[in-house]
Amino acid sequence: MAQRHVLITGAGSGIGAGIAHDLAARGDQITVSDLSLEAAEATARAIRDAGGKAEALAMDVASDESVNAALDQLSDPVEVLINNAGLQHVAALADFPMSKWDQLIQIMLVGAARVTRAVLPGMEARNFGRIINIGSIHSLVASPYKSAYVAAKHGLLGLSKVVALETAKSDITINTICPTYVKTPLVEQQIESQARSHGIPKSQVVDEIMLKPMPKGVFISFEELAGICHFLIGPAARNITGQTITVDGGWTVS
Repeated sequence: MAQRHVLITGAGSGIGAGIAHDLAARGDQITVSDLSLEAAEATARAIRDAGGKAEALAMDVASDESVNAALDQLSDPVEVLINNAGLQHVAALADFPMSKWDQLIQIMLVGAARVTRAVLPGMEARNFGRIINIGSIHSLVASPYKSAYVAAKHGLLGLSKVVALETAKSDITINTICPTYVKTPLVEQQIESQARSHGIPKSQVVDEIMLKPMPKGVFISFEELAGICHFLIGPAARNITGQTITVDGGWTVS
């Protein structure tokens, strides 16, 4: 399979960094973007130290100016975009600051649309593009105390379907991967927040809130998500578009 230039947002840590390392090991050229340039550079440096190809960019997906300025710095066109940037805030809606609610929507939904819109003209001109949104099990189901996150992740599915129709005449695809919990710093923070919100120990959050709905009962790995991305980038997936790829250990089976 041809090596591709892959831009990953929010790749300074967590899922984005994990996918970046795996795809680089498979030979793809990675641009690691993150709100923190220091974090992005650390991921890119680790990839290069392992023999891969990577560069780093500071990018605020909630800002048109930042997105456009970052893309202008790229030496090669973006062939694959992975919209991964995200954050979490856990609180009942009555206690949820609207400024924080808006921030989550701006980064995880509007931000994905913003970066997608920015790279689409180049993809259309070259008649090739692969766009992958990192959704969540919360693109499909709800949990208490996560109203903004759930709303944003649900919105990604609608965004993917619309863009799939708008790009159907070109060799461009867009899909959303929806995993359950991946053991990342973000999830570690959620465990602490959920423990406070529910008034229970952190171990109980993992066993009774996070993993209990999953018949397989295990966290999702970076390697699983990167493998799915690798498949969606490749020629075997050229007619898979606008789809939701659910990686939930059986959560939504029944």
